[in-house]
Amino acid sequence: MKSASCAALLCLLCSSAFAGDKPNIVYIICDDLGYGDVQCLAPATSKIPTPNADRLASEGMIFTDAHSGSSVCSPTRYGIMTGRYSWRTWLQKGVVTGFAPSLIEAKRPTVAGFLKTQGYATAAIGKWHLNFEYLDPKTGEQYTQKEHQTPPIGAKIPDGPVNRGFDYYHGFHHARNMEAVIENDRVIGHDDEINMLPRLTKKSVEYIESRAGNDQPFFLYLPLGSPHTPIVPSPDWQGKSGLGSYGDFVMQTDNVVGEVSAALAKHGFTDNTLVIFTSDNGCSKAADIKGLAAKGHLVSAHLRGSKADIWDGGHRIPFIVRWPGKVRPGSTSKQLICLTDLFATASEIVGADFPATSCEDSVSFLPALSGEPIVSTREGVIHHSFSGHFAYRTGKWKLILARGSGGWSSPNEKQVPKGAPKAQLYDLDADPGEQTNLYSAEPKIANRLLSQLTTEVTGGRSTSGSDSKNDTDKIVLWKSESSAKQSAAKPNSKAATQKKRKKSQAAN
Repeated sequence: MKSASCAALLCLLCSSAFAGDKPNIVYIICDDLGYGDVQCLAPATSKIPTPNADRLASEGMIFTDAHSGSSVCSPTRYGIMTGRYSWRTWLQKGVVTGFAPSLIEAKRPTVAGFLKTQGYATAAIGKWHLNFEYLDPKTGEQYTQKEHQTPPIGAKIPDGPVNRGFDYYHGFHHARNMEAVIENDRVIGHDDEINMLPRLTKKSVEYIESRAGNDQPFFLYLPLGSPHTPIVPSPDWQGKSGLGSYGDFVMQTDNVVGEVSAALAKHGFTDNTLVIFTSDNGCSKAADIKGLAAKGHLVSAHLRGSKADIWDGGHRIPFIVRWPGKVRPGSTSKQLICLTDLFATASEIVGADFPATSCEDSVSFLPALSGEPIVSTREGVIHHSFSGHFAYRTGKWKLILARGSGGWSSPNEKQVPKGAPKAQLYDLDADPGEQTNLYSAEPKIANRLLSQLTTEVTGGRSTSGSDSKNDTDKIVLWKSESSAKQSAAKPNSKAATQKKRKKSQAAN
């Protein structure tokens, strides 16, 4: 009893000591929201009203050169949580689908876990999409995706968000399992997909309300599942945009920003809260990109490509920051940042070193918030596409180790004409739309960027720090060349079938 009382007293003292001036942090990340979907970022080509994001920008700062860690969902989320590129793990392309151990190893520090050590309350409300297992609560047996497309109510989750640094979690794993509603470490119910965004909005507001009157700072991670498929705007939002369901869903997503901002204001949190509004990658082709363009709305604005692609439309994303008294209202930053940078930024904000075994690819953008240059030991930012193609960006130059989009847009690798250069090099100052390939014309620049990319990929980190290494030795820089060699080495399907048949006959 005495030891329990001492422990409780210690927790109270720690909480009081950490309260200080540390800001609350609210991190809103949309799912598949394109750079051109937000009006204040592309006023000439965005036709979808986004008044709440626009207001946030007018009260804070727009970053015009912010990038996700990947052009698809899971890898970006891993980078946000760990400050490390996801291709340093076994995940070399695509996304995870659940019913499997967490992509974040138990020993790997997360930004949520770090902030907890600094006295923060931590909550995640929304889409996790980093894998977790579902266990039978009675037997402990693991449910399989083949047998349970939707995890049963009551299923236990041993390695979810509450095991990766969060005090509280409410949400779902990913779009294909959106019907399974999860709270903390259990599946608590099943619900229609159309109800998920209103649910997340309500839970976020309730969480902010629960912090009222509490001096302990909080970190609210709000990974929305919208406007990703299924594109299901609520009845109140249907027809609002005049641009179809996707436009309506973007407007409803923007409304979350308004609801969260109102809750912060109502309970007196606004002045001491850092709000970040962003997206995990570019807009998906499921939005009917061509149809929207015909109506004058360009989901990627002036950028080439969209979700899954290695071109900037795949990974340059909206990034708006409001922090009253710290960020000048209506300001803009052109500095290059990545979503992996949250961890290092949080570390600098609270004035505590992040763990040595973390943040291999994270740089603090805190100086940029006051208009100062970012101090970085990272030479550039590494981009990664859905199919695993690499690109490297430093200054105005971007080197792409692919002949095409590296993703879903045309031309992909198979569609590029024969004789085209094996890589792409763009001067983004002169050519932000990535139309003029300078790879053959600027070999010295291309080789310099390739050398730096190779060093940062193989070295286990892109920043200075303690020695680190990748979790796998199967990282392929020149994916197109590797794929071509593998295809050439494989026998054609007819010959392979005949060989297999002969072997079978011989065995019998």
